[in-house]
Amino acid sequence: MRCGAVLCFLLVLPLALEASVEAQQSVSKPRAHLSYKKLSLRRWSKRFSLPGVVDGDYRILLLDEDLDRVFLGAKDYVISLNVNNISRLPLTAYWPAGEDSKEECSLAGKNYEGECGNFVRVIQPYNRTHLYVCGSGAYHPVCTYALIGARAKDHVLQLTSETWESGKGKCSYSPKLDSISLMLRKELYSGVYLDFMGTDATLSRTLGHRHPLRTDQYNSRWLNEPIFLNIHMIPDSGDHNDDKLYFFSREKSAESGSQKSVFARIGRVCLNDIGGQRNLVNKWSTFLKARLVCSVMGSDGIETHFDELQDIYVRKTEDLRNPIIYGVFSTSGSVFKGSAVCVYNMADIRMVFNGPFAHKEGPSYQWVPYQGKIPYPRPGTCPGGTFTPTMRSTKDFPDDVVSFIQSHPTMYYPVYPVQRHPLVVRTNIQYKYTHIAVDHVSAADGRYEVLFLATDVGTVQKIMVLQKEGLNTEDVLLEELQVFKPSTPILSMKISSKRQQIYVSSSAGVAQVSLHRCNIYGTACADCCLARDPYCAWDGKQCSKYFPTTKRRTRRQDIRHGNPNTQCQEDNHKMQRKFPAMVQYAVEGSSTFMVCTSRSPLALIKWFTHKTGEEGRNPVKRNKRVVQTDQGLLIRKVRQNDAGHYHCLAKENDFRHMLGRFHLKVLQASAVGGVLAGDGDSSTSLTPRSGYRPHPACPSYIQGRLRGTAATMAKLRLLSAKERQRNRRAHHHIVPRQT
Repeated sequence: MRCGAVLCFLLVLPLALEASVEAQQSVSKPRAHLSYKKLSLRRWSKRFSLPGVVDGDYRILLLDEDLDRVFLGAKDYVISLNVNNISRLPLTAYWPAGEDSKEECSLAGKNYEGECGNFVRVIQPYNRTHLYVCGSGAYHPVCTYALIGARAKDHVLQLTSETWESGKGKCSYSPKLDSISLMLRKELYSGVYLDFMGTDATLSRTLGHRHPLRTDQYNSRWLNEPIFLNIHMIPDSGDHNDDKLYFFSREKSAESGSQKSVFARIGRVCLNDIGGQRNLVNKWSTFLKARLVCSVMGSDGIETHFDELQDIYVRKTEDLRNPIIYGVFSTSGSVFKGSAVCVYNMADIRMVFNGPFAHKEGPSYQWVPYQGKIPYPRPGTCPGGTFTPTMRSTKDFPDDVVSFIQSHPTMYYPVYPVQRHPLVVRTNIQYKYTHIAVDHVSAADGRYEVLFLATDVGTVQKIMVLQKEGLNTEDVLLEELQVFKPSTPILSMKISSKRQQIYVSSSAGVAQVSLHRCNIYGTACADCCLARDPYCAWDGKQCSKYFPTTKRRTRRQDIRHGNPNTQCQEDNHKMQRKFPAMVQYAVEGSSTFMVCTSRSPLALIKWFTHKTGEEGRNPVKRNKRVVQTDQGLLIRKVRQNDAGHYHCLAKENDFRHMLGRFHLKVLQASAVGGVLAGDGDSSTSLTPRSGYRPHPACPSYIQGRLRGTAATMAKLRLLSAKERQRNRRAHHHIVPRQT
């Protein structure tokens, strides 16, 4: 049966999209997974939440390391926490919405509990002693100042209620529409929705001595239903007149005709913009924007786009003009689900903004590069800067410059990531990346960038990406932390490289987690080396924090290759000698189970056997009777020829090491029956002895087959005391699997 063209396309599309990223996607299995319970029990995380508040809608809005404080915005509260321990010395300022505002909000059809509170969405440093804070105010945005003191020991948080002012243009009316803000020289730059209905989006500048500015109102060429995500000031040159404000968002785009799509955007304005003449009075006259592309090109020529920008992290470098920009993206369609991380450099961004402008022409109104005359000064150029030293202000821009900006705010070429492909790709996953933070870590063999990626299911993944030959990369998923209980989306995340902590928030509260937990990787040099965590190294006794300034010869670390053969030779020999053969008895016709697990879930477990009369070790042949499980090796209906030596080996990153040795001895069923008869036990059925507990690693179907009587157990205890002691010692060195 033939299918129509459209139907065939819909059937083939998911397979083609998966094929286009299959070669690019690395194994996304964490070397260590720490559950919510384990993080809490081991005290690896510190937590804060308001007593009695179920849904606080906490947002980490400011991390002030000079004052040792983390400032939160929540429903009806401004909160200040100790940066070293968020569970200690919390300061709260109750700031509810007015009763009249809440009544009007409810009468307008809004949810009284979910929307008609004062959701704090702006916390910015105003001066050395005060913050500027704004909240939604039950759909009546309001702002005020908060006294916080000038020194870390000044534990104070006090709202100055006598100076409340309108928050319009500074904070969105709806708590569902996030706003972005940045305070520079006592001027507040904001990306917000200005009206009750949430239709008038704007990038605005308020406060300060200059007249307020905003984007062109209801002009979809400038902003088309944007979701504002981040905002940063980045200088362009040594001349401060060239300083620009960059903002990041995602918005609906009309560039693909009638098809509704979402584009990731980067926009910019000049800080010394004071508005233009005529059509752009009190509006930005240097506004430009471009598309951010994060995509994977498959071998079949199909390009898979991750269009929904979720978060941006700007990592500063020694050159303030050239930070590195990390973006977290997800797919916008329902056919194919995935997330990706792309990296951009400022040279590529500036090249796009200096390139051709987008223009619509022709019978089908397609986007093409503008071929007409570009007015002088070039639209988007800052007055008094490097290229316009004689231009005093944007008020001096000619009319053709103002008209061109108003009708051509978009650049034709998009901004592509470094090497034109994502740094991290995840497909066919049950979660979505929502936030990102990056730490630059010094290790023994170089400097590495560690990504912390928050998800919408309450987890944080710790990932390191290694550059391989050519354009190939390898991403190593070091840890996955269940910071919050499942299905609790993470709302914000901040990182402190200075204190080696990340701070994560959700509707349930705030959590503080260290950037490293070196002791979870194992108690051997090989375990520490295989982890490839740049924060950790083997110090001769344990896996501990690596300090670049330490010049100890016993430090062992190999992040790039993770090869214990070169780093841990002496320790490897010692570790192998720790495994004498563990004698294990089994009755012919019954089942036996040899327990062997690896601490690392990335290790490949292999079993070998050396039986009497055979040369060397041979791989264990698996079948319906011999089954290898995650917990060990199961032999159903043991036979006499199963007796022999069994070796459990783990292979990871081309390194093999012994996990356990077993000497399986098979007892004849008739001999065991004779022993039972000699003891006067006339029972022929084997029933569990009193107090018997099967090994917890055994599956339920094994437990039903492990049976014995008191007489059987008594005869098996005739083993020598020395042999039993050796069994216990060998069993002690089998490391339980990390959960």
